[in-house]
Amino acid sequence: GRVGQAFDEEVVVDSRAQPASRMAPMPRTSAARRKEEPPRTYLLKVTLMETDPPIWRRLVVPGDTTLAALDRIIQAAMGWTNSHLHMFTAGGVLYAEASPEWEMEVRDERRVRLADVARGEGEAFVYEYDLGDSWRHQVLVEEVIVGRAEEAGRPRCLGGEMACPPEDSGGVGGYYDKLLTLRDPENEEHESTRVWVESMTGGPFDPEAFDLEAANESIEALRFRRRRG
Repeated sequence: GRVGQAFDEEVVVDSRAQPASRMAPMPRTSAARRKEEPPRTYLLKVTLMETDPPIWRRLVVPGDTTLAALDRIIQAAMGWTNSHLHMFTAGGVLYAEASPEWEMEVRDERRVRLADVARGEGEAFVYEYDLGDSWRHQVLVEEVIVGRAEEAGRPRCLGGEMACPPEDSGGVGGYYDKLLTLRDPENEEHESTRVWVESMTGGPFDPEAFDLEAANESIEALRFRRRRG
């Protein structure tokens, strides 16, 4: 299997990924049905869409992880700060935090698990963070390990490339506009953009940096808070 190996190849959004729409529209959320099935561990590639070079993370996640928990895992690995709404789209169905404010039909992400929306390798769905900036991530299932695996029960990040954009950058287009400004000291907005970016990221910003250890520390912190809470 590929889990546990080093991954250093260039990763791009896989246009050949099979959408989850070929699954049944209603997720299999029966606790009895899940109990009958062996545990499933997922190798996921999360790629921020429309980025070039791609901003991506590779994750190991247990199949019984709820979408609500997967939201936090993806954010921790990417570097988002849980400051905005989010939504999953799988098989033409929307999943999000339950709220009467939604003006569309949305299913409760707390009641649906990863294995309910993506059953096999090659399937993909979309995770959108910040519905204003619309940071859309393709979540591609690269591998599914069926049965007890060493990695089961331990969500973690195996690798990735490129820094997460600062929050409120205006989406992918706005982010790249800011990078162009930062690279041009003669731009009249260079200094104000630099100050704004550093205020959002906590210091000097390197768009090519990715700290694997920090990503996993953030994921571990999520697990710690769940035990305490």
